[in-house]
Amino acid sequence: MIIIFFKSRQKMKTVAVGILTGLNDNSSRKKRVNNMKTDFGRTSDGREASLYTLENENVILKVCNYGAALVSLIDKKTGIDVCEGFTSTEEYIKHQATHIGASIGRTANRIKDGRFSLNGKTYQLPLNNHGNTLHGGINGFNTKLFAAVEEKDQVTFRYTSPDGEEGFPGTLYVKIIYRLLDHGVSLINEGTADADTLFAYTNHSYFNCDQSEDAMHHLLTIPAEEYAPTDANGLTLDQLLPVEGTPFDFRTPKEVGQDIKADHPQIKAGNGYDHYFDIKGTGMRKMAVLQGKKLSLTMSSDFPGFHLYTSNFLTSPLGKYGMVYPARSAVCLEAEYLPNGINYEDVKDKPIVHAGETLHHEIQFVLKDL
Repeated sequence: MIIIFFKSRQKMKTVAVGILTGLNDNSSRKKRVNNMKTDFGRTSDGREASLYTLENENVILKVCNYGAALVSLIDKKTGIDVCEGFTSTEEYIKHQATHIGASIGRTANRIKDGRFSLNGKTYQLPLNNHGNTLHGGINGFNTKLFAAVEEKDQVTFRYTSPDGEEGFPGTLYVKIIYRLLDHGVSLINEGTADADTLFAYTNHSYFNCDQSEDAMHHLLTIPAEEYAPTDANGLTLDQLLPVEGTPFDFRTPKEVGQDIKADHPQIKAGNGYDHYFDIKGTGMRKMAVLQGKKLSLTMSSDFPGFHLYTSNFLTSPLGKYGMVYPARSAVCLEAEYLPNGINYEDVKDKPIVHAGETLHHEIQFVLKDL
C-alpha cells in the first residue's frame, strides 16, 4: 500500500517480525503481559543490549535492539519456536555474517559492483560479497545498536544512519516497529531522509516450523508466476522467467527440498534456492506459506516481492536450546524490492526515498496450528 501525504509525500509499506520470552525455555505464561526488558549482553564496544519480550494468549515474541533482530517467535500451544537465533548479543556478533534474524539496511541483497547513480551522481559502496555490496555493506543495520521504546503490544526501534555511512547519501532516520498480532507479528519499517537516498529494508529471519535441524521436508507455497535468475555470484539479473516447468514452481504446495538438487543451472549456481520471486499485485498480500508438521507460517507484505533463501551456506553455528543450525536447516522469506533494481532502467519500483519523505513498508509473519 502506498499512501501519499502532502506536505511530504509518504510511500507506505510494512514488514512483520517477532518478539519473545525464554530463549532456552519454550514454556510460557497464559496471562497476557506487557513488554519485558532483560539484559542481552554487550556490543563489541561495551554498550549494553537488551531483549524485549511480548506475549499474548497465543504467541511469545522476542526481539533485540542489537540489529533490531527478531530472536524468537513461539507458538504457545505447541511450544515451538519457529526462529533460529542466539542467546546473547555476543553470539549475534560472532555469527554476524549469517544475518540471522537481523534488520537489513540500508539496502537488502546485492548491488552490482557496489555502485549506483542517483540524480546524476554515482555512489560507490564498500564491496563485501564477490565484488558486490551485500545487505547494506560491511557495517549494515545488523551491526547497529538501536534505541528502543516499549509500548503496549509493540517495541519501536530507532536508528539514525548519518550521511555517507557505508557510502550512501543523506541522513536516514530509521524506525522499525515490532507489533504483536493475535497469532504472529507485524514488522513495520520506515525511513525518512533529508536528501534523496536508498532504503530497501528486509528482515533476515531463518524459519523452521518444526524447530528441527532440517527444513527441507516443509511444504512451501508461493503464488508467483515468475522468478528472477542470478549470475554466478548470486547477483539478481534484470529478468523475470516463468516458474512453470522449473524447480521454482511452488504455486501448489511442494516440499522445499523436492527439487533442491535438480540438474538446473540456477539451482546449481546458488547451491539451492537463493532467488527473488515477483508477487503480482499491490498492498498487503500473501507471499508465501511454509508448513511443518504442527505449524504453518504465512508471510504477507506490501513489498513488490520476496527473496527465498534455503540457508544453503550455514555452517552449523550453535544457537538457542543447544541446537546447531546446519545448511538447509531453515528457510528465509525476505520481503523486499527487486535486488539491484536501482541499476535496472526498466524496473519501476525502486527503493528511493526523496528528501523530506518517508518510505513505509510492512511484513507480517503469522502462525497457524495444524
